[in-house]
Amino acid sequence: MRHLATESLVRPLSELCQRISFELPKDIRRALTEAARKESNLRAQEILQILLANLEVAERDRVPLCQDTGMIVVWAQIGQDLCLEGSLRAAVDQAVAQTCEEARLRPSMLSHPLNRASNTGDNTPAFIHLELVPGDQLTLHVAAKGGGSENMSAVWMMSPSQGREGLIEAVVGRVREAGGRPCPPLVLGLGVGGNFETAPLLAKQALFRSLGDRSPDPVLADLEAEILARVNATGIGPLGLGGDTTALAVHAVAGPCHLATMPVALNMQCHAARHGTLVI
Repeated sequence: MRHLATESLVRPLSELCQRISFELPKDIRRALTEAARKESNLRAQEILQILLANLEVAERDRVPLCQDTGMIVVWAQIGQDLCLEGSLRAAVDQAVAQTCEEARLRPSMLSHPLNRASNTGDNTPAFIHLELVPGDQLTLHVAAKGGGSENMSAVWMMSPSQGREGLIEAVVGRVREAGGRPCPPLVLGLGVGGNFETAPLLAKQALFRSLGDRSPDPVLADLEAEILARVNATGIGPLGLGGDTTALAVHAVAGPCHLATMPVALNMQCHAARHGTLVI
């Protein structure tokens, strides 16, 4: 059994949170660059070039990629042979608070949703999801999720009779309805199956996958490709101003479900897809 003091997580996690605030991962950069190269709409091409220029300025000057510096979401995979000494929650929130202060990020978290004056002032608490896995390591997948794209997400408790086509129509319809509000080009996380509470978690988990990595499930891989093609055919384009690039990728994750149900969750992610991983 390996022992790990949670206080040792604070500094490296804060450094990761700061890094993703200023630097987009290579997979997102690569996708935006390729989209700009292929884009046929001149205005959309110009917008994509501006987004790429913004990435360079943010990394060079160590300033946030977006004014919405996001809410911190942590997907923690805890090895079953690892003993955590101390509070994981306390360590994560301390790291988030340090990040907010040191990087001078906009604090975006409220302590009560109906009290708009209840800003916690340091972007805590984080959202933490736990998963028990084999081994003795701790893996923290971290994202800084913006509120605008989160607002456009959706959950449907669909009838199995609606099938694959009904699922696709719901997702594409929601993207069309959202228009430019989630700040496209988007990454779409799709959770299929599970139940009312787990389908959205599957959708959130899907967003941590690297762009370009298709689902190993051929049924889901085909679904991802068709939804991406249909979403980009809407012509919504970058920032909703028209073009070929409404989404950069669709990532789908499936889970077992009751035979009378077909839960579907869509978690939208804006082009500032800030994420990173810490393994200890």
